[in-house]
Amino acid sequence: MKWERLPLFGALLFILIVACTPKITEEVTQPEVTETQPQPQEENTNLSPCPKFSDAPDPDGITDKYVIYRDFIKARQWDQAFELWKEVYSVAPAADGQRNTVYADGIRFYQHYLTETTDAQKREEYIDSIFELYDEIDKCYPEGGYIIARKAFDLYYKYTDRASKDEVFAMFKEAMDMDGLKTPDFVINPFTALLVEMHEQEKVSDEEAKKYEEQIRAIIAEGLKDCEGVACDRWKVIEEYAPSRLQYFETVKGFYDCDYYMDKYYPDFLAAQQDCDVIRTVYSRLKWGMCTEVDERFKELIRAGNEHCVVETVGPAKIAYNCLQEADYQCAIDGFIEAANNTDDMEKKGQYLLIVAKVYQVHLRNFSKSRQFALDAAEVRPNWGEPYLHIGRLYASSGPLCGPGRGWDSQIVVWPAIDMWNKAKQVDPEAAAEANKWIRQYAQYMPKKEDVFIRNLTAGDSFFVPCWIQRSTRIRTAD
Repeated sequence: MKWERLPLFGALLFILIVACTPKITEEVTQPEVTETQPQPQEENTNLSPCPKFSDAPDPDGITDKYVIYRDFIKARQWDQAFELWKEVYSVAPAADGQRNTVYADGIRFYQHYLTETTDAQKREEYIDSIFELYDEIDKCYPEGGYIIARKAFDLYYKYTDRASKDEVFAMFKEAMDMDGLKTPDFVINPFTALLVEMHEQEKVSDEEAKKYEEQIRAIIAEGLKDCEGVACDRWKVIEEYAPSRLQYFETVKGFYDCDYYMDKYYPDFLAAQQDCDVIRTVYSRLKWGMCTEVDERFKELIRAGNEHCVVETVGPAKIAYNCLQEADYQCAIDGFIEAANNTDDMEKKGQYLLIVAKVYQVHLRNFSKSRQFALDAAEVRPNWGEPYLHIGRLYASSGPLCGPGRGWDSQIVVWPAIDMWNKAKQVDPEAAAEANKWIRQYAQYMPKKEDVFIRNLTAGDSFFVPCWIQRSTRIRTAD
């Protein structure tokens, strides 16, 4: 191979922007308790062992109260419904022996009353009742890992002070081990986030992470295979989030094999066979994946590099380019920083620092450090818009990192992204076309007016975006 001496100026690295298309879909991330469906009459021989209508002192009367309280629920007359529900629950919690409706309704009642009180003691009592009802469902209508998964979900999203992340992760794992490909959809996003976090903290080995990474992908494929209607909407939200979070494992040497990188990145080369940024990034990714140059596809990539991308360079930058090409990313970072420190040419210094920013984004997925080096590049070249374009793309692609992929937490990252793109236009007129392209693409994904209103916020007000971004911005709406 000849083209190891390649400077990667300008938009050096092929930026793989995650297309985050957020919208409010709260029903996807806040599932109701699944109610057991009754079996056909001829199969109805295995009723719940728990007290049923037929076991009550007045079976007809308690059945009538069951029907009435459910009508009250539909009319949102919670207090009237709750009084009748308590009577039904006291003598026939298993309903007709085929469905867990009475238990599920109890959870709905306590969840409703939780939203209506600020009394700390009552809140704890309501939460206790919810988890007691979960346990009763598991005893009277066991459904594999479903109940432990529901408890883990609530502990992860709602009652975070009741269990550590380690405990919640263990509960999700137990549910996944029990249900396999039939794991409920609501498990996947929080479990994926925890899997990445636990591995980053060295609490999960590469071997265990690989097992569950493969299982997550298989579950998503199974869920999408024959889904219909709302179920498909739920799985599509998951498909937008989980694979994006799993990209973290690309930073772990040896986690994925050559086939993974070839399947994912080689099509980028086929689509742009004379683009040196693409060629260099694909080459680096294949080297990271330990692909060998005997593969004909790899040979074709090298031929394209030798034909279109051979440029001479010297000094620390030469070493850095070679390291980057060979997927030695820390060596590349060290070399580019040294090259930046050793030059008085502000244009080259800015280029080197922006390369470091892009290595941290694309190859190491460290967005905070990527932003810092982009800001350093902007400091040495104050009239250069590219660093701000880069930071805007970092923010915009953080929807799956800062939220579930859709909904409020994933939408608000667009605001600081637009701030950066506007900054790029402000300092560099030549960046205006590119900045406007990104603004047009992502402005449609900002929260809607009603989503801002229901949070007692106002368009134009200041807003602090958390997650890794940690920046104040201005509230905007998509309409």
